[in-house]
Amino acid sequence: MYNAETEAAALGNSEAELLDAYSTTVINAIERAGPAVVQVAVSKNGRPSGIGSGLILASDGIVMTNSHVVHGAGEITLTTADGQKGTARILGDDPHTDIAVLRTDSVLTAPSLDFFDSRKLKRGQIAVALGNPLGFEQTVTSGIVSALGRSMRSGTGRLIDDVVQTDAALNPGNSGGPLVDAAGRVIGINTAIIPGAQGICFSVAANTALDVLTQILRYGKVRRASLGIEGASTEIPRHVARFAGVQQAAGVRVMNVIKDGPAAGADIRPGDLVIALDGQPVEGVDDLLRLLNHQRTRMEVKVSLLRRGERRERWVMTDERR
Repeated sequence: MYNAETEAAALGNSEAELLDAYSTTVINAIERAGPAVVQVAVSKNGRPSGIGSGLILASDGIVMTNSHVVHGAGEITLTTADGQKGTARILGDDPHTDIAVLRTDSVLTAPSLDFFDSRKLKRGQIAVALGNPLGFEQTVTSGIVSALGRSMRSGTGRLIDDVVQTDAALNPGNSGGPLVDAAGRVIGINTAIIPGAQGICFSVAANTALDVLTQILRYGKVRRASLGIEGASTEIPRHVARFAGVQQAAGVRVMNVIKDGPAAGADIRPGDLVIALDGQPVEGVDDLLRLLNHQRTRMEVKVSLLRRGERRERWVMTDERR
């Protein structure tokens, strides 16, 4: 016989179990990742200038944070959750992705965290943000992965690709701290909130952060390729696109060619309209910069362009962007 009170009680118990399971999951993630999170205090000219967060990556003193947290810092002080302190210096800084790598000579004991392949993230996954929002040490917020593959502008104006959007509350001071999944694996490095927005927060994807880390440890900087041109995003007139058999609506107009640069040696001229690089469409400056990554540094690439409405191909040996 149907009993409404019995069913309500059963539903109540089920919800309580789910809530308890969620709490347990978040607690486990915190216990796994929390000890590796540090407060990053920055001073300039002997005066405190800001507080952010960071992530201890290795026992040899490697720490990751945001570029905007430490850029131009005079002195950097790290503090762990259990009170360990040390000073650090900037090993490498990449404002284009808002990632900086620090090194400390102090011994800071912390667990080594795994980085999760951010290409495998799913919307709805649990996301836990750890850091020091507004100076409140070791604060934790949780939510879900709201969206993937976002792009946002860095402080330099360049697009950061593959940004993870989450509703885990972030505030000033969270910057540079990790965003972790239910297993305590790093899925992103918290970087920004949109002023005035409600719960829209962003993290640089783990794969991007690891790529920056690898290059800084290897080269001391992030390498990017250059064609030796100055360009501007430009619409392609419809009649020109039809005549050239081009589907896209825009490309990059070459405004200037650097003397003795790669493009000059490949007969690329001012006025040419770049529409593809190695067969991948270029519909604006952002596309071109994204494709000219470190993997294309000092290697031959195929540049597809329009000149007087005709499609032409040029092979260019790229240089390293200065």
